[in-house]
Amino acid sequence: MFSGLRLRLSLLYALAALILVVLIGSGAYLVVARYFSDVTDLALRHKMAHEFHALGAPLPPDLANADRDWSTLRGEIAPIPFVQPHPTVDRREDEEKPRQSDDEREEAERPRALTTPVDAAELAAIMVLPLDASGRLLFNPNNLDLPLDPDQNAFQAALATGSDLRTITLNDGRRARLLTYRLTRSDGPAALQLARELSDQEQVLNQLTLGLIGLGAFSMALVGAASWWLAGRALHPAQEAWERQQRFIASASHELRAPLTLIRASAEVALREAPPDAADQHELLGDILAESDHMRRLVDDLLTLTRLDNGQLKLTIAPVDLADLLRNVQRQAARLGEQRGVAVVLETASGTVKADAERLQQVLLIALDNALRYTPSGGRITLSARPLGRMVQIDIADTGSGIAPEHLPHIFERFYRADPARGRENGNAGLGLSIAKGLVEAMHGRITVTSAVGVGTTVSVALPCSEAIVAA
Repeated sequence: MFSGLRLRLSLLYALAALILVVLIGSGAYLVVARYFSDVTDLALRHKMAHEFHALGAPLPPDLANADRDWSTLRGEIAPIPFVQPHPTVDRREDEEKPRQSDDEREEAERPRALTTPVDAAELAAIMVLPLDASGRLLFNPNNLDLPLDPDQNAFQAALATGSDLRTITLNDGRRARLLTYRLTRSDGPAALQLARELSDQEQVLNQLTLGLIGLGAFSMALVGAASWWLAGRALHPAQEAWERQQRFIASASHELRAPLTLIRASAEVALREAPPDAADQHELLGDILAESDHMRRLVDDLLTLTRLDNGQLKLTIAPVDLADLLRNVQRQAARLGEQRGVAVVLETASGTVKADAERLQQVLLIALDNALRYTPSGGRITLSARPLGRMVQIDIADTGSGIAPEHLPHIFERFYRADPARGRENGNAGLGLSIAKGLVEAMHGRITVTSAVGVGTTVSVALPCSEAIVAA
């Protein structure tokens, strides 16, 4: 039991660590990818501003701050703005300086964004495509052959809105970032397209992904080992307490057998020797015998549960013919049913399962005992068995009072009784279905209960077919 709990705790710890690793790795990847995207877009805008300046075209407002944005992204100090001379400066110095022409003054007053240096490598990776009014390439100003043709969709979008920024796929499958601007001068290109291949950035991102995966796998291995150790340390006190409790129950069960046997034997002797006319004495001794039997069953049940918990219950798994087993069980239950006015009927019974015949009979008798307790006189209990895929399902259906829906999830819990007063009156300690569930699961089967109040209850036991297990 504790090994399964330790495994679940370890998986829970590892899952929490995995979520943390995934969040950190995804965050790192997104930060780097966002940085590449921002750098590429700003480099394209900065290069476009320089191209506008080289062509003597009016600079669009959204390109004027390209260099400032570039410096901010790179973490550089923003360029010092141009400051007009203070009015108190000596006018004679101004008179001694040669007067500037209009072109020189315009050049001096151009935005600092056009003269601020940027990464030469980043700008060198950008290709320039000057386009005519039809979107055709006028000439190739680059020092290499262009790996792409002008993008007509981007060109038309730029003509309509003034600019366009998009990611395109080249002929060889690589991707590129494309910035297109419309020019307003009539004596030059109609538009400019700047392209920057993204293969180098994608290669870095792929390497980052592989590194994060490798680091995550290594981290998860460490976390898994640490989680297993931590779960073991956390469960160790509880496991020791559980083992001490199990040893106590097993020892107490063994120790109680002898006095219970002696009490019952003494009561039987006293009952035989009691005078026939001593009714009170006969009733008292009968109560002693009944309680002794009840205590003996309770001790046996506790011992069985302890062995199931510790995995020490020995089972003899072999092919079991359900026809013979169910007939024998029905015959035993029918005698008790006659005393209570309840008919116990065997319907279909076919198939062979791999199980411990004695323990399977115990499971069926537990289910039949519950059915007899809660089925009123005139009711009916039906046994049947039918193939169900690679399993054989045995059903014990009664026409009793049924179980309320709020009690169904708890009926396999130890010492749980839907009606405590009625259970104690019937000698039911609430261990029967717990034992049945443990035995069925030990035989690699499953047990389920369906019920409707006022209609009845059906206990279904499914066990592997003998042929299916042999084939597996």
